[in-house]
Amino acid sequence: MRVFVTGVPCVGKTTIGRRAAEVMGLAFFDLDSEIETFFNISMERLRARFLTPHSFRNEASKALVHLLARPESRQSLIALPPSGLMGGYLRAVKRSDGLVIALWDEAANILERITFYDIDSRPIERRLTESEKRLYLREIKKDMTYYGKTYARAHLRIDIAGLDVEMAAQRVKESAMAHG
Repeated sequence: MRVFVTGVPCVGKTTIGRRAAEVMGLAFFDLDSEIETFFNISMERLRARFLTPHSFRNEASKALVHLLARPESRQSLIALPPSGLMGGYLRAVKRSDGLVIALWDEAANILERITFYDIDSRPIERRLTESEKRLYLREIKKDMTYYGKTYARAHLRIDIAGLDVEMAAQRVKESAMAHG
């Protein structure tokens, strides 16, 4: 079984996906990490090479195609980026035989998990002011609207609002098993 997990930034694709893969007995791959390894450059630096997000996705999707060709990815859970059901990523996902799951949570919960990275993909510690929290909450809601349209392409949409990592991973497992 191959499972793809997508969702807006900081919804929990990597954390929940990694735990769900463990409980399902699957290998886990984070596509962002796979892209950085494939191109030997950070995501931010790779994005800067392209004029549009579309052209970036088409180039970055080469790493997904490479991953999908690897035997160890046949029984895996792959955390896609927020744009994982767009452009080159979508074409690669459609050619595979995987189950696509979109994780969904409330914007306020996502804000609590917000993570920042530097240009070389290293985490940055930041405490947000109340003003910054309001700004990021608006941005999260915009992302939910923008990417949400593409998540309609997923086989399943799983609402993880109010769930901890373990409960969310179990919901992913149960939903995947019921679907497939």
